[in-house]
Amino acid sequence: MERFTLIAGPCAIESEDILLRVGEKLKGIAEKFPDLRVVFKSSFDKANRSSINSFRGHGIEFGLRALRKVKEEFGLEVTTDIHESWQAEPVAEVVDIIQIPAFLCRQTDLLLAAARTGKPVNVKKGQFMAPWDMKNVVEKLKFGGATDIYLTERGASFGYNNLVVDFRSLPIMSQFAKVIFDATHSVQLPGGMGNRSGGQREFAFPLARAAVAVGCDGIFMETHPNPEEALSDGPNQIPLKDLEFIVEALLEIREVAGKYRDVLVR
Repeated sequence: MERFTLIAGPCAIESEDILLRVGEKLKGIAEKFPDLRVVFKSSFDKANRSSINSFRGHGIEFGLRALRKVKEEFGLEVTTDIHESWQAEPVAEVVDIIQIPAFLCRQTDLLLAAARTGKPVNVKKGQFMAPWDMKNVVEKLKFGGATDIYLTERGASFGYNNLVVDFRSLPIMSQFAKVIFDATHSVQLPGGMGNRSGGQREFAFPLARAAVAVGCDGIFMETHPNPEEALSDGPNQIPLKDLEFIVEALLEIREVAGKYRDVLVR
């Protein structure tokens, strides 16, 4: 089996101090599990917050400086989102993987700009997308020159502030690209608190276990030293202190489930 990937970090770049605290923890996890690929994630701009008054971030310049510091200090790969085509090139100078947000997963110009950088691209599957429709997203990226492509499942929305995960999406999308499961956004309650999103972080670990058992190439999990004080997506982020235990459990499940990943019973 290929190396399993963990993409983890705080939702938004709140401060350099928080990034370094999380980075230090992720470095420790990477050292403990050398067969695990660890990628640090955080966003310099949360451009689709529920409220105009919600924290968005400190901008691309501050964000890229902070991500570069994490990369250099801890030797970790890093990733972040882009929301506009012009951001692709400056972001590619720092990150190892470019991420496309779920609401923008079909934006052709954005996909092509990311692909043209030559960097691996991870596209969050839109909450409004069927898994088989992501084949068209992959074709756009390949047209732009991308060769290393990830698709991330993060639940489907039927309105009423809820998301539902259909685990059939993992083997379906694996026909087109490598597949990541987003355990924390899948338990988000979009707009569930009126002017901001809620979340049910207690279900993130069970869903992650299920995804690994079904078969995926990695897990995406946002984590924070104190989720209750996080400025973005606190209710669904994993407490940093719990992350190592969760990772160890998921790797144990993968070792067993991996024997049956390619077995198809009709």
